[in-house]
Amino acid sequence: MTGSNEAELYKALGALTKDKSGWEESIPFVSALLDHESVKIQAKALWLLGEMGLAHPLAVKDTVPGIVSFLGSPVPLLRGRAVNAMGRIGRGSFQVIEPYWMSLFRFAEDEDAGVRLSFIWASENIAVNTPGIYKDRMPVFETLLHDADDRVRMEAPEIFRVLGKRRPEFVRPFAEPLRKTADTDTDRVVRIHCLGALKAMGSK
Repeated sequence: MTGSNEAELYKALGALTKDKSGWEESIPFVSALLDHESVKIQAKALWLLGEMGLAHPLAVKDTVPGIVSFLGSPVPLLRGRAVNAMGRIGRGSFQVIEPYWMSLFRFAEDEDAGVRLSFIWASENIAVNTPGIYKDRMPVFETLLHDADDRVRMEAPEIFRVLGKRRPEFVRPFAEPLRKTADTDTDRVVRIHCLGALKAMGSK
């Protein structure tokens, strides 16, 4: 496909993004674009399927295996977009992505910081409506509080904040690491987010 046609298709996807009334009927069209030769188009399709899946999770169920196939992509952008999509769909209906949920945790150690960030973000999305499944998974997120990448450390406290509002008992065992990070991290946003997580679970 020529660059101009790729640009036109990307523009069409952008228009579809804004027209939520046409999302459900457009899922087959967007799903077919996962096989497109352009990484840019594939990435946009993955993102849009995630948003469509949040709104219409059952309608994207048959597309989920195609999204999951990108979890093994050598392209970090596509891995990250696939993780994001799973998070959004899982927020809409955990049952739709449940067979693949455990496989997401390997991305906590992905070599690409953007993918690690996507993993936290996806986990937050899922935890909004299905917090109980994270009871025994909190040490994974504690490790990410100490990630080498500033963006990852900024986001890591947010999963504690989300769960602190819904299952504070999951977060209380990690109050001390959160306090220490709030006191010592070099990044101001990280410190603020750690304090927010502590506040969410009712701790000062």
